[in-house]
Amino acid sequence: MGQSKPIDMNSILIVEDEAIIRFELIDLFEDEGYRVFEAENADEAIAIMKRNSTIRIVLTDIDMPGSMDGLKLAHYLRERYPPTLLLIASGRVSVPEKDLPDYSAFLSKPFDPARLMRTIDRMTR
Repeated sequence: MGQSKPIDMNSILIVEDEAIIRFELIDLFEDEGYRVFEAENADEAIAIMKRNSTIRIVLTDIDMPGSMDGLKLAHYLRERYPPTLLLIASGRVSVPEKDLPDYSAFLSKPFDPARLMRTIDRMTR
């Protein structure tokens, strides 16, 4: 089941279980003009993607409670929403590029807002 609706370059889903980090990211992306969706875990993220298949970017933390971690979520989303850009983040582990889904990037926490925006800009070209 692929994505059939047009993609929106200015929509992002933030999947982060730590509220303070999630709220900071929401503020950052709203200030940059993005339409922001948020989820605390993979199950919420999947439900949001099913309802809003025009989301273009997903930023997910790896370490989350629930049915799957952020890396598994990224692989799940890659299969179902191929055009989606995936940003996978962690402050605890580093993921080798070979373990990342296609067309994704790994980011270390804490986030550097300028680097985060440059990474997205580079991936959307």
